[in-house]
Amino acid sequence: MARMVGARVRVVAKVLGQLVADETRRSGRHADGTDPEQRRARAVRSALESLGPFYVKIGQILSTRPDMVPPSMIAELQNLHDEVAVQPFCVFEPVLERDLGPDWKLRFDDIDTERPLGAASLAQVHRVTLAGGRQGVIKLQRPGIREDVLADMAMLRRAARLVTRGAPRFSSVVDVESMLSIVFDSMEPELDFTGEANNMDVARESIRRFRSLAVPKVIVAKPRVLVQAMAPGTSVRRIDQADFSERERTEMGRELLAFMYRGYFIDRFFHADPHPGNVFAVPGGPATLIDWGMVGRIDQRTSMSLLLVLMCVAQNDGHGLATAWTEMGRTTPWSDIPGFRSDMAALVPKIASASLDDLDFGVTLTSVLQKASRRGIASSPAVSILGKSFANLEGSVRYLAPELALAKVFQKEVPGIMVQLVAEAASWQQGARTALEALLGGGSAGQQLRALGDDVSNRRLSFQTSRTHRGAAQGGERRGVPRGLLALGALALLLDHRRRGRGR
Repeated sequence: MARMVGARVRVVAKVLGQLVADETRRSGRHADGTDPEQRRARAVRSALESLGPFYVKIGQILSTRPDMVPPSMIAELQNLHDEVAVQPFCVFEPVLERDLGPDWKLRFDDIDTERPLGAASLAQVHRVTLAGGRQGVIKLQRPGIREDVLADMAMLRRAARLVTRGAPRFSSVVDVESMLSIVFDSMEPELDFTGEANNMDVARESIRRFRSLAVPKVIVAKPRVLVQAMAPGTSVRRIDQADFSERERTEMGRELLAFMYRGYFIDRFFHADPHPGNVFAVPGGPATLIDWGMVGRIDQRTSMSLLLVLMCVAQNDGHGLATAWTEMGRTTPWSDIPGFRSDMAALVPKIASASLDDLDFGVTLTSVLQKASRRGIASSPAVSILGKSFANLEGSVRYLAPELALAKVFQKEVPGIMVQLVAEAASWQQGARTALEALLGGGSAGQQLRALGDDVSNRRLSFQTSRTHRGAAQGGERRGVPRGLLALGALALLLDHRRRGRGR
């Protein structure tokens, strides 16, 4: 690994050195009429594309981080694409033999080796005819690319640690190491196609309740070879809307949004790259979501905080948004909570008054992120991958059904999401956990019961737990549902569950 990292360092250093040299050479010349910021942004985008898939993903993430890069760079990074020259099919034959065995050709009636369906830095995709005449696609990992990406990850981890040590104030607001870890985790299945196949199986179970959506069936999954059913139709970027009825398009778009919302807020497992090239549609058939190599996973608290953020935006509540966003991340010693609340109170009405039907949650997230960083509030590292997913999702829906009111779909889905969350909170497992947290936070069980007895004897019932709120000095005291009350309810649920178990 050390040798691979050293080799990648030399490659990256060469590309970045050339970038700096070109910029220095241009700055010494007379102005040629081009905007220097735009020229610099284009050069950075080109450098990232030349370095391969990992740097393309990093650039795409940075395009959602206005707190880290300037607006001119964001606009250019949004144009990043992961397309490379097509390699001859013979380059991949050793990969096929290694993963499928020397008789791999017997698995297929035909392979279109001349016209690949797609060519990216990580893999190349070809159309195949399976035994029996079924149509499918085969995804082949480029030889040596896994080692390059792992070396890039190791190198950037070291760079992140240097940033943390060298810029502690910046790092306290922007957790580069955690952000990179989330990107690494989301990309892991792209380096081993068995992980992507597992993601597709999970997604296919979740998508069954949506009539207008589908996930391709996995036929063969090996670390470097993935064979799956053909997605019918074409990417939504290239569809002719006249071929679809308005009802078809809007139903596909609405269900695509609903499915992704379910992923963000209920399953906490979602497609991290649902751009228009990864959504296929066909008249009279489903919209198919492909390329499950990059997925996001978020924890329960972050998911619920994000839901509250979006509900505050939809309800024109800037102060509520500020509180939910701060809870989702963390404060720093120099956080300006009142200033952030004022920022949100000014931002949210502008978004709402523009038109809730045209509300772009992806853009809203990046705007909030930028203002939070300026006020010294460290946003959750998960926001980067969520922002990328949101932005790509809304882009796909606009190709498919531009007249669809995204905010209305969200508002319509909220009741169903809340029912699921309440059911989760009422489960005996969640009740037992809440009880344990309350007991650990408030002392021993004996102390809790003695305090309860004292309250009852004094004909009053109050519950207090020690709970420190980060940033309370800046933002005031936080009040919520008393843990003691939650603990009693949780214990009651647990005892009831045990009683029912004995009855059976």
